[in-house]
Amino acid sequence: MTNPYLSSATAAGTASDVAVEWDRGNDQWWDWYMSLADSPAPVGPLVDVAEADPGPLPSDDEVAAELAVPYPVTDTQVASFRAESFVKLPGVLTPGALARLRARLREMLDDVVDPSVGFQSLEMMWLDDALVRSAVLSPRIGGISAALLGAERVRLYHDNALSKEPGAGRTPWHYDAHHFPLDSPSVLTAWIPLQATPVEMGPLAFARGAETWKLVADVAFDKHGTSYDRGVSDAFRRDGVQVEDRPFAAGEMSFHSANCFHTAGANRTTSPRMVLATTYFADGVRVIPAPTMVSGDWRTFIPGAEPGAVVASARNPILAPPTP
Repeated sequence: MTNPYLSSATAAGTASDVAVEWDRGNDQWWDWYMSLADSPAPVGPLVDVAEADPGPLPSDDEVAAELAVPYPVTDTQVASFRAESFVKLPGVLTPGALARLRARLREMLDDVVDPSVGFQSLEMMWLDDALVRSAVLSPRIGGISAALLGAERVRLYHDNALSKEPGAGRTPWHYDAHHFPLDSPSVLTAWIPLQATPVEMGPLAFARGAETWKLVADVAFDKHGTSYDRGVSDAFRRDGVQVEDRPFAAGEMSFHSANCFHTAGANRTTSPRMVLATTYFADGVRVIPAPTMVSGDWRTFIPGAEPGAVVASARNPILAPPTP
């Protein structure tokens, strides 16, 4: 069976053949990728979640000022990130900053995304909006990323608004080294939920262990169906892999490495699960020799960087370090 979201070019070949580049937009890419999850959308009534009152919202300038202050990353947190391939950090953002960013991303998504789409996304928002730019390029989040990677300087790969609408299903198991055309392990993604995220809302979940990806290296990718997601799940159960799938408190965010396998549950609530996800890499990283369709519209994110070249375009700025 051919996946309906693929073009004739990307559908060609065997189910694991992804050697061609993606030839549609990022919205279509997400439609395709979400269709690879091995479980249906939730059934039955959705759950109401209480919305916290953040009080008077800060201005855009106040949010930017908050994000310019360093976050004290401990040696224990760095060690945990390197041992587990992810770490969750509490209190990175205040409730007011979360609410301000959530409202802005909602406005931006509503302007361009079909409201009937269950998993809504928008990339490269930092180019058009000052508030989003202050978050995506913030010294606070950049400083955390550099500390976790052990990098002197980090660059932006892209930002991503992700709104899993009420009733939308699972995100399949995957790891970002399969997606990002960056030839280095020094890549991570900051996952910033813009509300408290209970289990019913589908928080990001992580397979523990920096070497866990090796357990599923031989599972054949399936660009048409759900066998890859199912194969990864079966392998993790067989090998007793522990999964961190607890809720996110308001202001808590996670950082996961490019080799970290992760997934997310269905949104079984009546509220959108909104996230700002931003990906950073150590300065000096090059493009892999042969990007594939799994990398999506990667030339939009790193324009002018051909295979083998160092990524250093104007769309990949170096993040300024936080001022102590």
